[in-house]
Amino acid sequence: MDNRIYSPSTARNRSFIAEALLPRLPKGGSVLEIASGSGEHATHFTPIRPDVTWQPSNLEEDQILSTESWRAHVGTENFLPVLKLDVTGEVWPTEAPDYSHGPFDAIFNANMIHIAPWVVTEGLFKGANRVLKKGGFAYLYGPYKVGGKHTSESNIAFEEWLKAKDSSFGVRDIEKVAAEAEKNGLLLKESLPMPANNFFQIFEKQ
Repeated sequence: MDNRIYSPSTARNRSFIAEALLPRLPKGGSVLEIASGSGEHATHFTPIRPDVTWQPSNLEEDQILSTESWRAHVGTENFLPVLKLDVTGEVWPTEAPDYSHGPFDAIFNANMIHIAPWVVTEGLFKGANRVLKKGGFAYLYGPYKVGGKHTSESNIAFEEWLKAKDSSFGVRDIEKVAAEAEKNGLLLKESLPMPANNFFQIFEKQ
């Protein structure tokens, strides 16, 4: 059965993300994607960089099934089987003694922290500190506030919609995110504006 999910937003933005992310990955490197969603990022990225080992992960069963279906569809050897991963867990499956692809050169996460409680952001950086190599990078993509202010009218409306769904959701202030990262040994190195009022945030593990 084909369980592939198609995400219009991923289709619109994956090429822009690829331009920002893929040239920054080291040759022969390894990436842990947190909250891989439908699996379409890995499907798009792994053929472009066949030298990079891509580890998808997710918590939602329908998205795990979708990612596995996309993996079977694209057939790239560097696209690993998806792991079930709760970002708030004290131990991630990539920390298991028999896991052979870590520690990672990079973590990639798109469009998660604004549609999750703040504890998820905390868990993301705690885990990143554990599973990244020294000098490795965490790359976060999505909408952010800057200096406590939205960068567009559309993001104001988007946050109102998010908070109507769950009051713990919301577009995060990049300064607050950077402070949480620094508590866990990662420093914000660069903040790249992206199309559709998004940012590509680059954190380095010290």
